[in-house]
Amino acid sequence: MDWEEIFSRRPPPGTPPGTIRFNPAAPESSVSVVSYGPSEIEERRIAAEDEVRPFLGRRPVTWVNVEGLGSRQIITGLMEAFRIHGLAMEDVLDLSQRTKVEHYKEYVFFIADFVSAGGGIAIEQFSMFLGKDFVLTFLEKPGKWLEPVLERVRQGKGSLRSAGPDHLAYALLDALVDNYYPVLESCSEKLDEIEEELLGGCGKGTLGRMHRIKQDLRTLRRTAWPMREALNTLLRDSSPLISEDTRLYLRDCADHAVQIIDLVELYRELTADLVDLHYSNISNRTNDVMKVLTIIATIFIPLSFVAGVYGMNFNTEASCLNMPELNWAFGYPFALGIMASIALTLLAFFWRRGWIGKS
Repeated sequence: MDWEEIFSRRPPPGTPPGTIRFNPAAPESSVSVVSYGPSEIEERRIAAEDEVRPFLGRRPVTWVNVEGLGSRQIITGLMEAFRIHGLAMEDVLDLSQRTKVEHYKEYVFFIADFVSAGGGIAIEQFSMFLGKDFVLTFLEKPGKWLEPVLERVRQGKGSLRSAGPDHLAYALLDALVDNYYPVLESCSEKLDEIEEELLGGCGKGTLGRMHRIKQDLRTLRRTAWPMREALNTLLRDSSPLISEDTRLYLRDCADHAVQIIDLVELYRELTADLVDLHYSNISNRTNDVMKVLTIIATIFIPLSFVAGVYGMNFNTEASCLNMPELNWAFGYPFALGIMASIALTLLAFFWRRGWIGKS
């Protein structure tokens, strides 16, 4: 979702409410109609809004799905055919809308965000109108995530064909919510890979990957919380368009939304822990390097002292106390032996203390 583009399409201050603004860059609208009852089904692609009217009221449920929001004539025609209020249609075309549910006299309006995983988290807006004998849905762009619900309608599996439009609306919302799970599973797999890399000592580029996952989880959190609130609103508010049997299914859908929020929070905490682990690894590696350098410096300090003393070159003829080793045949090997003994003694001491050679 390009927020810069969305804000550029916002109506100027003072614009009358309900003013419909079309995005010229939006995909052309593709409209499909599925009209069905317990024993029959009819499915058709339509090219003009007038082709929808013969389906209305013919069967118990008529599902009209619009993919793409770029065709002004089709969308305005559907708006008139289903008596959609201008404020609701304005929200459908405004892609910055927050997930919500609104009750009108003849229908219930639900708007939410659909998430999918690709190179990152992609968000598309989904709008739905639930009426007495129809369900009207709008997708921001063409997609395949509604195909499982459509296939269930075609095959007549479960109670979908024998139930009313409210059950179809539930099935669509359930598909919307359940699509969070593959996205969260993808995040979980990435976090597991990063954790293995960090525990194995490889950390190049992992910080950037963790920040991208953190951004994705922030996006999921921003969309999942309003989804839960909207589903709870559907459960709390009594509407003649939603039967008691369907409310039981909606309750299960709301439970899934709560579970998704719990998983998002869990993965956010895990990401924060991995970031802490990454910085702990960096700190530990820095400490290891500093320990090695300190040990090397500690060994060479007495060696430098010995070399400095023997490098003063006092005149041995002036006094027998002025570096008698300078005239000794074994003076040089003796100095090297002292240095080697000091170095080995320090190394043995460091080994016994566990500062080197032991994990």
